[in-house]
Amino acid sequence: MMDVVVVESPAKAKTINNYLGRDYTVLASYGHVRDLPAKDGSVRPDDGFAMDWEADDRGDKQVRAIAQALKGAKRLFLATDPDREGEAISWHVKEMLASRRALAGVEVRRITFNEITKAAVKAALAAPRDLDGDLIDAYLARRALDYLFGFTLSPVLWRKLPGSRSAGRVQSVALRLICEREAEIEAFRPREYWTIEGAFATPGGTPFTARLVSLDGRKLGQFDLGDEKAAKAAVSRAEAAAYRIASVEKKRVRRNPPAPFTTSTLQQEAARKLGFSATRTMRTAQQLYEGVEIGGETVGLITYMRTDGVQMAAEAVSAIRSHIGATAGKAYLPDSPRLYQSRAKNAQEAHEAVRPTDVARTPEDVAHAVSDDQRRLYELVWKRAVASQMASAELDQTSVEIASEDGKVGFRATGSVIAFDGFLKLYREGRDDAPAPGEAEDEDSHLLPSMAEGERPGLKGVTPSQHFTQPPPRFSEASLVKKLEELGIGRPSTYASILQVLQDRQYVRLDARRFIPEDRGRLVTAFLVGFFEHYVAYDFTAALEEQLDDVSGGRAAWREVLAGFWREFVKAVEDTKELRIADVTDALDRDLGPHLFPDKGDGSDPRACPRCGTGRLGLRIGGNTGAFIGCSNYPECRYTRNVGGDQASGAEDIRSLGRHPETGEEVTLRPGPYGLYVQLGEAPAPDPEAPKPKKGAKKVAVPKPKRASLPKGMDPTSVTLETALGLLSLPRLVGIHPEKQEPIHAGIGQFGPYVKLGPIYASLDKDDDVLSLGLNRAVVLLAKKLDSVKLLGPHPKGGEVTMRKGRFGPYVQHGTTVANLPKGVAMDDMDLDQAVGLLAEKGKPLAGRGRGAKGGGKAAAKRGAKVPARKKEAG
Repeated sequence: MMDVVVVESPAKAKTINNYLGRDYTVLASYGHVRDLPAKDGSVRPDDGFAMDWEADDRGDKQVRAIAQALKGAKRLFLATDPDREGEAISWHVKEMLASRRALAGVEVRRITFNEITKAAVKAALAAPRDLDGDLIDAYLARRALDYLFGFTLSPVLWRKLPGSRSAGRVQSVALRLICEREAEIEAFRPREYWTIEGAFATPGGTPFTARLVSLDGRKLGQFDLGDEKAAKAAVSRAEAAAYRIASVEKKRVRRNPPAPFTTSTLQQEAARKLGFSATRTMRTAQQLYEGVEIGGETVGLITYMRTDGVQMAAEAVSAIRSHIGATAGKAYLPDSPRLYQSRAKNAQEAHEAVRPTDVARTPEDVAHAVSDDQRRLYELVWKRAVASQMASAELDQTSVEIASEDGKVGFRATGSVIAFDGFLKLYREGRDDAPAPGEAEDEDSHLLPSMAEGERPGLKGVTPSQHFTQPPPRFSEASLVKKLEELGIGRPSTYASILQVLQDRQYVRLDARRFIPEDRGRLVTAFLVGFFEHYVAYDFTAALEEQLDDVSGGRAAWREVLAGFWREFVKAVEDTKELRIADVTDALDRDLGPHLFPDKGDGSDPRACPRCGTGRLGLRIGGNTGAFIGCSNYPECRYTRNVGGDQASGAEDIRSLGRHPETGEEVTLRPGPYGLYVQLGEAPAPDPEAPKPKKGAKKVAVPKPKRASLPKGMDPTSVTLETALGLLSLPRLVGIHPEKQEPIHAGIGQFGPYVKLGPIYASLDKDDDVLSLGLNRAVVLLAKKLDSVKLLGPHPKGGEVTMRKGRFGPYVQHGTTVANLPKGVAMDDMDLDQAVGLLAEKGKPLAGRGRGAKGGGKAAAKRGAKVPARKKEAG
């Protein structure tokens, strides 16, 4: 009698099945098996916040497969991920199985493991538990809360601010951060200041530099030298003085290693060091967690990556310390293990930090078995975890005060040198303000020459430098995640989706890895802050997150938390029913005026109409067009300017990317009528000496150069020769499907990037990279398509015959010919010969999707259909 184990992904199922052997059947749920339908009324506040759940075809299929496997089974182990979402998936699977009466006589237990290794899985099976009701309640509360916020507030947004898209509870707050930072940048006015550097030499002739820090015996502030005149006066004073060493201060400081990764710090560091988006980081981490094949065995390389804990298991710490002692030496090993304290408020969700499952598997050892993204991220995780248990770095810092003989002019020279590198031997933490390419990154080693108090250094020169204050930087993915975490907004599993949703709704865009709000994002933020400020306030959102944590910790009842939110929220929404569009327009025009009508710097009125000259520009909101700029002299003056529209393609000219390494042909990036594309070589120029073709003669086809469109969302400024060559080489072989044993290809088609298995296509998600997509991801993308498409075999005339699910029932297809299955005939009852016969007897062309597909009117006339002549009206 076999036991059944349910996990989330097929890759995870395959790994665990190898560990457990024939006594277990391991199946995947493919993530959530059901969800709230995206329609009004799925959550009913007046009915105790009851929820209506709905399963899609894939979820139904997976639960049917689990129910079938449970026939004759003794136990069902729900082994989904060890967090709130994982607990929810297990709960959904159990509820759906119970509704099918598939759990009679079956013991249902929950198991979790923080790493996918044979030992961890076996240990989890030996210590099963019941489903955690508190975590399930926290999931229900959060899911209902987000649903009610979105489905209640979004219609208000659509009515009062046409052209807007949905409003999310946490995404709106993140958008507010981005928009307010942009407003700070726009309002910023640079201020001039000067610094002065002196070039000195010791009595022995060794040069060093120092900065002017005091004048007339008074410490200089940042703006005390505010212009060139003041700077030149200071230079003259400095050049006229003689100097002596007033003091030399030396001290040794220790720098401790950072803690191992949490979800947010992993996303931040991967963004800084690897240039990964949060979504790309989490997808790659998921692959490392679920396992890769090494030496004929599938092994998980890192622990679970959705965590806010910084502690590591005692056996992992012991293994890391042994590795440090054996490879780096005892000097790099502290006397006792380092302990890190988690800042997580919810102990039940504070899992172990992200670390390698086996420190003996070094990045070099696994490089041959993983993709480039996996290798780079694994190296980051491995080094950070090992460095966290290494000795502190020690730096010798020196500060030298240099004073004029009269004490009225003072310079200071500082330097530091690494006395002992400690953990810096292996790992240095990235910075949001990382230096530009070519600049030195090592700030720790700047050695000053030996000097003693009373010595008289010689002044060799004084150099003034002009500076201007800089505005606060735009948020990067790393700094925005860090800010959200500092404010207590969002949780480990939500950061990647928050950032992705903002981009998907085109509220923000990434430019040079920094977030820039689009006009539509600023309009939405101004509306929400103006009329729902309480619900996009940072402290309110953080307090609500704490209440949800209290639910998962068993300290609060989920329905009471929802009721408290709903009472006030529904009242706030009701209060906006009488709100006029004009009120919204006036408020947004006032708040966004500095952005929409920036000061030109020439003293002219930025709101003056450029067409009529007498009208005043202001924000308008049209019922169909959304927000736009219009003139106050309308309708006499019809000047308008779009606000919140889509961005242009970003390029107008042809840009050379380099030459093909084999053919030598030039590769270029070009604008076209359907967007940007890359091209290899040039079309052959027409021969001016060639005779003109005779009338009626068949035209000779001119060979066209190879071209490839840029995928939607790809930043044209980031396209390199390597990227272009990859696009031009599409479609490419991704790998062989593990079950179908057929090749999977990836390419770009009419509807965007895709993966293809035989005649079956599946579109890529927006964050998938068609050039680097791996086999595991391709299998997941194709899974849903395979559920609704069945391959019957080759048609006698060539090509594949398939069976598909349609809106009006199942049908068979060959090329562009389709035939519906007769009533009463199930999909499983149809074989290839029957399908071929059905297509020959009842096949018809596949209906088009263009305008006029339903017939009639102009489209029918174009197809040659007869349109009855209209009778002449009497009179």
